[in-house]
Amino acid sequence: MRAILCKEWGNPDSLILGESDSPEPGAGEVKIRVRAAGVNYADLVLIRGQYQEKPDFPFSPGLEGAGEVLEIGEEVTNLSVGQRVMAVTSKGAFAEEAIVPSNGIFSIPDGMDYFDAAVFPVAYGTSHLALKERGNLKPGETLLVLGAAGGVGLTAIECGKAIGAKVIAAASSDEKLNLTKSYGADHTINYLTEDLRSVVREVTDGKGVDMVYDPVGGEFSLKAMRSLAQQGRYLVIGFAAGDIPSFPANYLLIKNISVIGIYWGWYRTNQTEIFRKSFSELSKWYSEGLVSPHVSQKFSLSEAPEALSVLETRKAMGRLVIDIDG
Repeated sequence: MRAILCKEWGNPDSLILGESDSPEPGAGEVKIRVRAAGVNYADLVLIRGQYQEKPDFPFSPGLEGAGEVLEIGEEVTNLSVGQRVMAVTSKGAFAEEAIVPSNGIFSIPDGMDYFDAAVFPVAYGTSHLALKERGNLKPGETLLVLGAAGGVGLTAIECGKAIGAKVIAAASSDEKLNLTKSYGADHTINYLTEDLRSVVREVTDGKGVDMVYDPVGGEFSLKAMRSLAQQGRYLVIGFAAGDIPSFPANYLLIKNISVIGIYWGWYRTNQTEIFRKSFSELSKWYSEGLVSPHVSQKFSLSEAPEALSVLETRKAMGRLVIDIDG
């Protein structure tokens, strides 16, 4: 089978398109014919050897994808060969076939194509669990989303609106902010030309926001934290900017602020009931038209290294997807 192979730690240009043996599913595993794969920052971290898991060489990156079930391992009773599924795994989706733990397999909702399905689980799953399970966002509260036009940021806007919150979207260009408006943002902030704290004070009548959703890190994190209202919650989603922020503990104390981390993958293996319930509600929201992935670019399998390089520039709006058969 064709696969993108990582044979040494490095940048995207170190990846090669090659041939690999067809994998066989073990107990509790499923083999799928991958049709499309999502591109994530975790893939960049993985190929550089900076991820918590370090696979043996050679391996294929790609932690989410969509396709059909080819084979079912022992102890798997809830799936059937030929079933259209989306999948979450730690690696392997940048290939024509992949082995996925059965607890990372979900049925594709009616009306969803493979490209949307390939980018649905991780971003929407992260936002849903972060906002509802970890942050306990309530209807009527105000949510500030940093990096709002990115693949994860857009899902936070949609999930926030589905919950009933008012959403302020922050991004680095007017073009990106126009996209966030189309996804439901009530207010926008260009944090390269506007003062984030001043705009937040204005649109919240001086109160501040109830929650910050931060998948970016870097220089704007502290400004966002200082824009929180009393008893505000700061959700740490990721560090796309490359810099891990630090917060003054005295400010957290004075304003009763909670800083909350979210590692979505932990729920898949340790809180399966919560994980499944979250995905069930997301599928319902999709069927109701409340959420809809924004796939901005498609790449062929041979162009997967280019897709990762585009993602790293942080210029992409929405999601990038690999068309495995393209």
